[in-house]
Amino acid sequence: MKCVLYCVFLLWITLHTRVCASPQGIPLAVVKLWASAFGGEIKSIAAKYSGSQLLQKKYKEFEPSVRVEEIDGIKLVKRLAKEMEQMFHKKAEAIKRLVEAAEEAHLNHEEDPDLQYEYFNAVLINEVDEEGKSVELGGEFILQPNEHFNNLSVNLSLSVVQVPTNMYNRDSAIMNGVYWSEALNTVFVDNFNRDPSLIWQYFGSAKGFFRQYPGIKWTPDEHGVLEFDCRNRKWYIQAATSPKDVVILVDVSGSMKGLRLTIARQTVSSILDTLGDDDFFNIIAYNEELHYVEPCLNGTLVQADITNKNHFRQRLDKLFAKRIGMLDLALTEAFELLSNFNQTGRGSVCSQAIMLVTDGAVETYDAVFAAYNWPDRKVRVFPYLIGRESAFADNLKWMACANKGYFTQISTLADVQENVMEYLHVLSRPKVIDREHDMVWTEAYADNTRPQAQKLEDAQGPVLMTTVAMPVFSTKNETRNKGILLGVVGTDVPVSEILKAIPKYKLGIHGYAFAITNNGYILTHPDLQPLYEEGKKRRRSSYSSVDLSEVEWEDTEDELRNAMVNRQTGSFSMKVKKTVDKGKRVLVLHNDYYYTDIKGTPFSLGVALSRGHGKYSFKGNISVEEGLHDLEHPDVGLADEWTYCNTEEHPEHPFLSQIDAIKLYFNGEPHLKCDLDLVQEVLFDAVVTAPLEAYWTSLALNKSENSDKGVEIAFLGTRTGLSRINLFVMPDQLTNQDFLTAEDKELVFSADHFPLWYKRAAEQVPGTFVYSLSINQASENKSVVYASGTIPLLDERESPIAAAVGIQMKLEFFQRKFWTASRQCAALDGKCSISCDSDDISCYLIDNNGFIIVAEDLSLTGVFFGKAEGAVMGKLVSMGSFKRVNLYDYQAICRVYAHTSDTAHTLLHPYFALFAALRWILTELVIICFDYSPHSFPPQIPAGVQPVQLDLRPHRHSSERRQDAAGPL
Repeated sequence: MKCVLYCVFLLWITLHTRVCASPQGIPLAVVKLWASAFGGEIKSIAAKYSGSQLLQKKYKEFEPSVRVEEIDGIKLVKRLAKEMEQMFHKKAEAIKRLVEAAEEAHLNHEEDPDLQYEYFNAVLINEVDEEGKSVELGGEFILQPNEHFNNLSVNLSLSVVQVPTNMYNRDSAIMNGVYWSEALNTVFVDNFNRDPSLIWQYFGSAKGFFRQYPGIKWTPDEHGVLEFDCRNRKWYIQAATSPKDVVILVDVSGSMKGLRLTIARQTVSSILDTLGDDDFFNIIAYNEELHYVEPCLNGTLVQADITNKNHFRQRLDKLFAKRIGMLDLALTEAFELLSNFNQTGRGSVCSQAIMLVTDGAVETYDAVFAAYNWPDRKVRVFPYLIGRESAFADNLKWMACANKGYFTQISTLADVQENVMEYLHVLSRPKVIDREHDMVWTEAYADNTRPQAQKLEDAQGPVLMTTVAMPVFSTKNETRNKGILLGVVGTDVPVSEILKAIPKYKLGIHGYAFAITNNGYILTHPDLQPLYEEGKKRRRSSYSSVDLSEVEWEDTEDELRNAMVNRQTGSFSMKVKKTVDKGKRVLVLHNDYYYTDIKGTPFSLGVALSRGHGKYSFKGNISVEEGLHDLEHPDVGLADEWTYCNTEEHPEHPFLSQIDAIKLYFNGEPHLKCDLDLVQEVLFDAVVTAPLEAYWTSLALNKSENSDKGVEIAFLGTRTGLSRINLFVMPDQLTNQDFLTAEDKELVFSADHFPLWYKRAAEQVPGTFVYSLSINQASENKSVVYASGTIPLLDERESPIAAAVGIQMKLEFFQRKFWTASRQCAALDGKCSISCDSDDISCYLIDNNGFIIVAEDLSLTGVFFGKAEGAVMGKLVSMGSFKRVNLYDYQAICRVYAHTSDTAHTLLHPYFALFAALRWILTELVIICFDYSPHSFPPQIPAGVQPVQLDLRPHRHSSERRQDAAGPL
């Protein structure tokens, strides 16, 4: 039997500070010798080719001209909030100009029922018939790719009009609305000229059409259908109505069987579509008894977030029609529920409504209304009559009129959406009459129902954005008291633009900024995960309603979340665990949080600064001429997603590189706005790091043919996003050609994080290197090892980190150095009796997070050591070399795999058809028995069984995933 001995080197800091020798056969001195030999050589190579000692010396020379400052977190977050407020204000001003233009255009327009008008239909533009002529409402519409709109083909002079598939393009109301809203074209163009950072601007009409600028071609699905209806979008609903508490009553009496119940389910689902995160609701089914659709939520309302709405939709399928309906019981329960919930102070405290979905009412139930709703009529009642029969329509109409509601009859499934929307117009009347032009901002979302979002999502995944919107009212004297809502105008603000307003260089290596809504949902946060199944770009169902407490989960008491939701200004501190390298590694940090509100919006801004080097910044002093000279070196690059100069505000600047923009700025260009602090610091870094270009060049020229042939790249990055790269081989000979490119965002400076190699090095002892392995699954020969270390500005322990340097080397080269070192021994004759070449010894080289870098079995490279040698890893943990770190992912998805069978299989066996028929007959018999069972609804919960509780506030999702990670002590 083979005797396997383990020699495990823990490769961190100096690569030889942690050693474990086997209990038999291998002297500890031998293992130390191997570790010392390998660690010393590999560190020497990393220091030599990275130029770390030279760069440390250069920063030391400039130390007298450097001023170190401790960051004032409260002052910083207030400044950032002010800058974001100004950015949001520009968007809001554009919206106000659209509202004024729309209301004036409608005021000057006289309705013409016979109006015929040719407009550019978004679906029909540039379409031709069989004879090659433009189709009606089409016509030639010039479209050109535009970089600002992600290279989509658009028209910057005109807008297009989209009409829902279920509406007639030439309907009189549509034609009149399109005609007077044509006046918005000039305002669209003017807004874009004033603020070139604007993207999509639009007007969603209460009649259903959608005018969008810039003009873009819309394409229906394979069935020729466009599901988009602007009136179902969150921005429209939030702007058109006030927050509301809603109780939906669904008739499940025997007369609702069949198609009527199907229509009723669809009606309820469409009502849920019109509810937003500021609304609260519940659904009660009724016949002779009351049945809360979700029994766990008896007697309360829940927030209408996407998770709760989807849960209730699933419960709708469990409704069955039976027995007779007792509407008076249902109305009484609904009124008491609304009253009790309103007294708790947790509801919307604005509008309250009862949605009644039924096929009839035998009386008017005025006694119930007199007891609970008259004379104030605070609760509006909206009856939806299901079916074609109108025998009880008068009673339902009376209920609506007597309680300031609206009556609608829904005969078919095709009628559902249009008729459900009518209640929004009624709820908007108080705002219209009072002239309340409230500005609303949505949470972060990706509207993939519009063509530009569909194309971008196919290419790069969902583009998160927030929308600012405002209602448009009729100002005509004859309609002023009727409260007519004309529609809603809006514009999108990508989250990426919000990130541009946050200067990453002020936040340090591990610091970050984040923003949340008044509901606690994340607008932007570096740990927000809108996608799952990396590479497939699929959106999570609840990506737009991730609560702050699900990301900053160490705040178990929600102190940070509650303070920000309440729009307070203050600070908070806690220890956190942050994962890097796609969740494989963990950093334990102590963060200080600072927060304040963003005026004019429902958002609050937070800033997290890590203690230690993250709490300090420094400013250097250098001449502009000297800095510009060194900035133009060919090996210099700047962070692509950082804004050194704003090149979007002038039509001649969008194609400028950041380096060219900086040069133009100092040459006196009046239309360029630059972050002067950042620009001056990047010039300083350019001068300090300039000597490395000559140093690396000399190394390349003097590099021998055989010595250190595996070192391919030397690189550095500074706190200002400046980078320098030197190749020791030809570009086409690089083992990993994606390194330091946008192909792997975790390895480059981005809008919300420093590179992975920079962040890991920052937590090591200055003067040492940390090593990372990049595995190419397709070829072992394409794998590389990165070594990186930091350059502190001062000798003090809490010195700010000025830069990080590193090298890329072939994995094969790195492994060869290790195997060579493991053959050394202290024997005078040079003959070693013990080495890793021995058949009875297994040697592993693992990094500071327990991942294998070197092993005899090449397939284990990059594998977690605990997976390869669980017993040994357990021993290392018990010895204190590693410790287990528990992490929780509250954004994880728990999949349920449905087992399906081949449906064609049953066609080959006639017995299956017979069995299916018998099963159907038995099922019907059971249903008949059920109809006469006094305890058939709802199902009884056995004693001792705890029902599933639904969260009344989005908090930590039940689809929780615990992740164990190893980290060094």
